[in-house]
Amino acid sequence: MTILLDGKKLSSICEADLKQRVAIIKRDKGFVPILATILVGNDPASETYVNMKGNACKRIGMQSLKIELDEKTTTEELLTKIRELNERKDVSGILLQHPVPPQIDERSCFDAIDITKDVDGVTCLGFGKMSMNEPAYGSCTPQGIIRLLEHYEIEVSGKHAVVVGRSPILGKPMAMMLLNKNATVTICHSKTENLDKVINSADIVVGAVGIPKFIKAEWIKNDAIVIDAGYHPEKCGDIDLDPVIDRSSAYTPVPGGVGPMTINTLILQTVEACENS
Repeated sequence: MTILLDGKKLSSICEADLKQRVAIIKRDKGFVPILATILVGNDPASETYVNMKGNACKRIGMQSLKIELDEKTTTEELLTKIRELNERKDVSGILLQHPVPPQIDERSCFDAIDITKDVDGVTCLGFGKMSMNEPAYGSCTPQGIIRLLEHYEIEVSGKHAVVVGRSPILGKPMAMMLLNKNATVTICHSKTENLDKVINSADIVVGAVGIPKFIKAEWIKNDAIVIDAGYHPEKCGDIDLDPVIDRSSAYTPVPGGVGPMTINTLILQTVEACENS
């Protein structure tokens, strides 16, 4: 029987717990966690994502501090703002919304975020610690996927996982997290030769390539665990999902699978950062 990995349902369950944790923080510390979100420019999709994250904060009683910077902001101006937020004791987490305008050195700005406030899991230091199985906040989408697999008791150890995509905030950390769970991991991408054959050998397929329906249903073997981390305006993910659902052992729907867990993980890690401060 195919298991539906319902991220929307799990995120709702987790929000009820987070609401209680925020209430305890308020009782014990006299304040609530604050997530600072930095949006540079006026990209409509980025504005939507930032607003969704702000709404998630409100639902559990947290605060969000929305910082909007001009499209022409320089790297140094952005770095100055990040350093200010690093120093603020009332700010538990800092999110720099990706992507930033092309004149900005995004990597330098990500790495300027204090690791104790890197609740989006974007710093090189955080990635290194996570890869070495040391305490760190994981990049939110792959960490959300791991939480989903754990909740539904999907065994990862010993399985061959193929991650299609190599981005620093999704493909690469996903591969390291699965490796830390004792999976045998292959990282592929749009330039991989014989991609169909590699995917066909996978017990777990993670679509994280950012191209609509790039991974074809016929490439995926029966009883595979199918994780689609993509979402596109066509209301589909990176995998041609419909034909493979009935013959998979477990799958994430699009929408309602990975997406809700990404935001929920960001909020969870902000609460944890506040609890640990």
